[in-house]
Amino acid sequence: MATVYTRPLARLIEQLQHLPGVGPKSAQRLALYIIKRPEEEVKALAMALMEAKTQVGVCSVCFHLSAEPVCEICRAPSRDSRTLCVVADSKDVIALEKTREYKGKYHVLGGLISPMEGIGPDQLHIQPLVRRVSQQTIAEVILALSPSVEGETTTLYIGQLLKPFTKVTRIAFGLPMGGDLEYADEVTIARALEGRRELD
Repeated sequence: MATVYTRPLARLIEQLQHLPGVGPKSAQRLALYIIKRPEEEVKALAMALMEAKTQVGVCSVCFHLSAEPVCEICRAPSRDSRTLCVVADSKDVIALEKTREYKGKYHVLGGLISPMEGIGPDQLHIQPLVRRVSQQTIAEVILALSPSVEGETTTLYIGQLLKPFTKVTRIAFGLPMGGDLEYADEVTIARALEGRRELD
């Protein structure tokens, strides 16, 4: 790469390749696009990246991405605080919000139980979830985790922990085994929410 591109351009291409879904050709295309843009535009992009990195943390209640101590969804009085949807990641919150079907609140686990990757229940936000459900009046917890081996393991584990406190349901999936929530379209997700069933 260093022999084809001048060093600063090679470094930019290399860094862009670290982004998900960006291969060498896409990284090259993006890099060439960026260096052709006006300097003010590139500075604005760089500033937006740094601001997002330094200012965005997680909500102290639900662990969704937030620039505030408590996120907008948790603060919204219009949301149904008696319904809690448990998801693996913030990208799943975004996917569910796009459907405009779900009116409750969320709890983001920060991943799924995966012994192969060394991720156990203690590495996830499971204990805060149990505390939340045991201390608040929650009528239903909806488990919206992907239909993968890790998703199933996490669903069963959390279901057993929460059953003593409230009704626990799981969304119905119009997705293939191993499919991710974030890649499903809004109609599929909305139907999955509507077709949820109680955990055995």
